[in-house]
Amino acid sequence: MAILDSKGRLFGKINLLDLGAALVILLVIFGIFVFPGTSGSVAQVGAKTVPIEVDLIVRGLNVRDPEQLFDNGLKKGGKTNVIIRNQPYGEIEIKSIQQLPRTINIPQPDGTVKELPDPKTNNFSTDMLLTLEGKAQRTENGLVLGSSKVKIGMPFELEGFNYNFNATVIDIRFEK
Repeated sequence: MAILDSKGRLFGKINLLDLGAALVILLVIFGIFVFPGTSGSVAQVGAKTVPIEVDLIVRGLNVRDPEQLFDNGLKKGGKTNVIIRNQPYGEIEIKSIQQLPRTINIPQPDGTVKELPDPKTNNFSTDMLLTLEGKAQRTENGLVLGSSKVKIGMPFELEGFNYNFNATVIDIRFEK
């Protein structure tokens, strides 16, 4: 009796393709239950909740009247909705808002560079520094708001009644 017959069966009973498929299925089931990987959350069970302040920079926000934006929606002591990496976090408190002056670098005849106020060629562009405060989970890999890690350089999307724009994290402060 041959080990493999003319139809590709092992000992005339088991098809090699069926045997290969069964082995793949068993390996997948073994991989799922023995090595399940990480859970879906980056927050750890034993993580400590700490107060956090996040500084955000907004560059070149096109708005006709920044004062109207500050009066009607974005105000100190108010709240704004935050979206981090397309994951809604929820509302977070606005600790401070500072409108930054628009400046340009002007080379001087002696070779130095001076930073001078922009002559307002574009009156509809605004730069801001925002400070948000809330509570975050402190893990060994960093701070977590909701289910998203917060790191310098990350984009935040801020949304409110009359605004929706992006800002970038430039500083994070928390209790150690």
